[in-house]
Amino acid sequence: MPLRFHITLAVLLPIILVMGMVTAGLKLPLPHLGRAYVVRIELPEAGAPVDLPTIQGPQDSSRPLVVIDAGHGGHDPGASGADFKEKSIVLGLARALRNQLLDEGGIRVAMTRDEDRFLVLDERAEIARKLGADLFLSIHADSAGELSGVSGASVYTLSGKASSQAAERYAARENSADLLNGQLLTDRSDDVSAILVELSQRRTQEKSAEFASLILREGEGQLVFHPQPKRSASLVVLRAPDVPSVLYESGFVTNPEDAQRLASPEGQACFADVMARAIRIYFARQNGV
Repeated sequence: MPLRFHITLAVLLPIILVMGMVTAGLKLPLPHLGRAYVVRIELPEAGAPVDLPTIQGPQDSSRPLVVIDAGHGGHDPGASGADFKEKSIVLGLARALRNQLLDEGGIRVAMTRDEDRFLVLDERAEIARKLGADLFLSIHADSAGELSGVSGASVYTLSGKASSQAAERYAARENSADLLNGQLLTDRSDDVSAILVELSQRRTQEKSAEFASLILREGEGQLVFHPQPKRSASLVVLRAPDVPSVLYESGFVTNPEDAQRLASPEGQACFADVMARAIRIYFARQNGV
């Protein structure tokens, strides 16, 4: 038989068989694997109100408020390695810092999450804005892939341009703010709104940079820092224009020593002590003490 006949038969035969089964009322045998492994994730509706966490600490609203954000959570484990998951490590660090601040008194504290649940990036910054936070700290842990020897913490602040190629991978999509000091900007012209946001962010970034420097100063000799610990990038979670914000990369989950240290009670206590001290010095400076 000619080659053309064989090709035509190979193309038409499956179609003829399917049409025959449909005509006879038979069910088509569909592969089961793909349907059996579908994961359904409920995401918050666009524009839905953000559930605000409880503020702990002094009842006096004039006391400074710190919002602590444990990164990732729920179906998003973050970085993984050395039998540890980022979402669990950073939640442990966040809880340790909260407890330290509450034990020492004088500072109000709220956590974006105190359990294994998922929050989108915009929600985290929105919580800080809606609560009127004086400081926002997002805690994460990094991954270096197969380079298990990479170690140490880094401190990130917001910048339109990443400070290095390593920092650039953290940069996220642009996010324009609708609120500035509790005021809606939608009733202003785009030019005026852009100027107000830029001025506010400039002041906020100066405060963020000051807090980042305090973390590095107070942590010297106590925390393990990356050789280039001070970085900047356009991170969505830091884009609140009126809340000083810092992202703390606590170390590398892919480094067994880093992961074990950060997951240990001793490592968490050391982190909490350093970070609480930096927070108190920051607020003392803001109050002119």
